[in-house]
Parts: sequence; structure tokens; C-alpha cells
Amino acid sequence: MVLAMNSERAEPWNIGGKTVVVTGGNAGIGKATVLSLARQGAHVIFTSRDVGKGQAALEDLLASLTGHNVGSVALRILDLASFESIETFAQGLLSDVPRLHVLVHNAGLIQAQRQETTDGFEVTFGTNHMGPFRLNQLLVGRLRESAPSRIVVVTSNAHARTSQGLRFSDLQAEKGYDPVSVYGASKLANILFTRELSMRLAGTGVTVNCLHPGVVASSFNRVGGVSGLWGFAFKWLRPLLLTPEKGARTTVHLCTAPEVASVTGAYFDRCKERLPSKAALDDQAAARLWEVSEELCRSVPLSASTAS
Repeated sequence: MVLAMNSERAEPWNIGGKTVVVTGGNAGIGKATVLSLARQGAHVIFTSRDVGKGQAALEDLLASLTGHNVGSVALRILDLASFESIETFAQGLLSDVPRLHVLVHNAGLIQAQRQETTDGFEVTFGTNHMGPFRLNQLLVGRLRESAPSRIVVVTSNAHARTSQGLRFSDLQAEKGYDPVSVYGASKLANILFTRELSMRLAGTGVTVNCLHPGVVASSFNRVGGVSGLWGFAFKWLRPLLLTPEKGARTTVHLCTAPEVASVTGAYFDRCKERLPSKAALDDQAAARLWEVSEELCRSVPLSASTAS
């Protein structure tokens, strides 16, 4: 069910002058999102897990920001596969960024072989779900203080591949690993997270929506990579795929459009609200995933500085 926002909290929405965080903003649709929002006057902090790639993207973005009434861009390092990195990023942001109006959970990956993060999570599940979940825990207070504010989650129609729902008995893919299936499950987790979080934030002035960006020609498939038929398909269909700029349109829409100010808990495709798969509409699964995710977070204790 899509929730309506408390009308008492509603006010005109304009992205100009607002502070936005975009994870994974150094390439692909993330970078296109950063540039579009900054051109509309937002102050955008984008993250990269690689210093060199992040710095190169920052230089390119700054060179592209010309004209009057543009916002700003800044780089911070964040690796969503590391709770330590997430905590360090969150500590720095909360210490010197007094307002946060939009958080875009954009970063993600698909991994050819099963690997684990430093915290012991399967890498795709850890990076695409657990990392954003932990980051959200640490930043949601600032978003509430800055309301009206928005959380935007980039998912994928690949979630529909997991038609039977999440395998809670094997969230870490220890009993069998297929990269495309595991990726699809992580994207289903994104939608369930969106729906549960939207209910938990109802009435606070913080909306939470997710989106399918389309199949985009970017560096995504080359990070971790997939092989075999899927890798072949990505390579040869690349000229037919969306550009990062077109792929970013729905993300930008959810960040900027005044008409979605009262919409929360919804799934979008091509800037329109759509119905996701039946498994993605399972509220019991959404609540269960939230509880399991909290338990997994507790298994990796906060550092003393963050806990204080």
C-alpha cells in the first residue's frame, strides 16, 4: 500500500539549495544523477569507494558545471561492503553537514563469484542491501530533522526473477550461487526495504520511494562482472541500452518532482508509479527482512565513537 504524507508537513518542494547524498556517484547513472541535480542548484555529496575514480569523477563533474544558479558537488569515500567505512562516512557527514534533504541509495554491484565482505556477508547482499540499510540507520535522524526530505532507492526489475520471494533460510547464498539470481534477490530486498521503511517513517515528513532505472549502458557489469550468456548479452546489446543520462531520469524525478511530495512506499519506472512483483508486495516479508537486517547489524557492533 502506498502511503500518503501528513498534509500538515507539506510545503513547496524545490531541489535548489538542498543537500543531497548520492552513493556510487562516480560513474554511470549515479554520476548522471549528481550532474543533473547540481545543475538544478542542489549541493550534492557523492560517494565512491575508490579514491582515484572518485577524484577523476569530481574533476569531470566540476568541469561540466557551468552557468548561473548551479549548485555544488563534493566527494566523500564510502565502501558499502564495509560497516567500518559506512560508520566513518556517517560520522564525518553528521559532524559537518547540518541538513540532509535527499539520500539516494544508488550504489550496487553484481558479482560473478561468491565472495564475502569484511563483515562476513555475501558481497552482493552485503553491498546492495545491508550496506544501504546500515547507512540509512545512521543518517535517518538527520533526514527527519531536515524534513520534508526524501529517500530514493535504485532497485531493478530484476527483482521479479525472485518470484517465490526471498529465501530467508539462505540470504547469504551459501547453498548455491547464481550471480543473476542473487542480484535479483538483492533488488527484491531493496523494494521490501523501501516499503517497510516508508511505513516506519509515516508522518515524519520523510518519503521513501524506489525505482527501476532501465537497462543502462554503464560500467556496472564490469564491476565484479558476470560471465557466460549474460556477459555476452551485455556486451553485444550495449548499443541498444539506455545512456546513463536517460537511466538517471527516474532517480532525478523522485528527487526533484513536486508532484511526488505526498507519495511514499512506491515503485517507479520511467518516472511513473508501477506495481512491482507480487513478492515485492509481501508486507510480512518486508517486516521479516527488517528484523533479520537489524539482527545482522547487531552482529557487527558499532565502534565506540559511533555508539556514543
